[in-house]
Amino acid sequence: MLRVVGVGSLDELVRVPDAVAVKAPIDLVPALSEIEITARFEQFAQRTSAGDYLSFLGAGVYRHYIPPVIGALAMRGEFLTSYTPYQAEVSQGYLQAIYEWQTYIALLTGLDVANASVYDGATALAEGVVMAINATGRRAVLVSKAVHPNYRAVLQTYARGLEITIDELPYGASGTTDFAALQQLLADQHYAAVVVQSPNFFGSIDVPPADAVAAVKATNTLLIGVTAEALALAVLATPASWGADIAVGEAQSFGNAVAYGGPHAGFIAATGEQMRRIPGRLVGRTVDKDGRTAYVLTLQAREQHIRREKATSNICTNQAHCALIATIYLAALGKTGLRDVAAHNVARTAELRAAVKAIPGCEVVFRAPGFNEFVLRVPRRASGVLEALRKHRIIGGLDLGRFYPELADCVLMNATELTTTAQIAHLATALREVAVHAPAGI
Repeated sequence: MLRVVGVGSLDELVRVPDAVAVKAPIDLVPALSEIEITARFEQFAQRTSAGDYLSFLGAGVYRHYIPPVIGALAMRGEFLTSYTPYQAEVSQGYLQAIYEWQTYIALLTGLDVANASVYDGATALAEGVVMAINATGRRAVLVSKAVHPNYRAVLQTYARGLEITIDELPYGASGTTDFAALQQLLADQHYAAVVVQSPNFFGSIDVPPADAVAAVKATNTLLIGVTAEALALAVLATPASWGADIAVGEAQSFGNAVAYGGPHAGFIAATGEQMRRIPGRLVGRTVDKDGRTAYVLTLQAREQHIRREKATSNICTNQAHCALIATIYLAALGKTGLRDVAAHNVARTAELRAAVKAIPGCEVVFRAPGFNEFVLRVPRRASGVLEALRKHRIIGGLDLGRFYPELADCVLMNATELTTTAQIAHLATALREVAVHAPAGI
């Protein structure tokens, strides 16, 4: 082997090049006791002041109250140690938890079957589109421009590798998808799916009208519903009720803390007709030889378990622990509790909207009903206004100009049950001060 690669010895093969080799001994901290380590990391934590900022940022990741019961149960050693659901005889607890997760998602979406979760909402959308491609044999999809831009970006990455064409439906003045041209676009019957998000990226409830759904169904095209804020499923019509064949989305809101991009828990649900195309793991309930309830993996769609050419997914794992957290959250709150939390979100958002639109020069852009997010136009470029708000230790929202150049003077703002009246008042005071005097931004 050494002769073939052209080196004289094993040491030469693994030698670190001089350009990157360490030139002097590394100054490592001596071994510390547990108490000293704790104190040291507390010092590190004090370097950041992020926790001191008020945040009105949502855009796909949302701050919600996490009941203490979640940490008490989800962080038990039985759930944190290595596991594999392939060994059903030793994984009954985790398999049952996944089964319950699937059941909750099926109930929330109104669809027949859900999988054991996927990485996040963006990859869930991509896998849902792959399902539609496999179901129809068509190589194009029609995606609303009001779908989360990050989700669309991940879908574009998948599409390049799979040679899928992605066309877009524009959004209209109301902040919802413009379905006016849908029938004409569907006329040649070359789309595998139409993708819409509700609530969409602007926070607007974006349910396709009945004639649009009928047009989709008439061409044997699948309708995919996206949910980036899972809490909305507690109070809005289910994707199944407005015609979705596949529902995908993100369940971070169910007990998973806001972090630097994850980890999250995506979900996929579908009609019974699409059951065998759903990717990843599905857990089923049966009985053992003694008639006792037993949980097993079933309908596995991965190339690891079936012939590669028959596989519909190469996902090698799911976000099992994040889905477990979401399952405990849903069980702890129950149907009534979940609706109460959602209602608090709606009320807080209405309070926030009223406070900021009363500021001179500010206006709420879209008139469509929403959930816990809305778009606010400010007098200057949004980037400058948000930078000025950060000097007041306020994260005012998302600069929509990053994704929609025509909305460069608009901010996407969010409120949840954690948002207080005092915080809203503080934001309104600061925004009133900086909206006119903020730098124009880049």
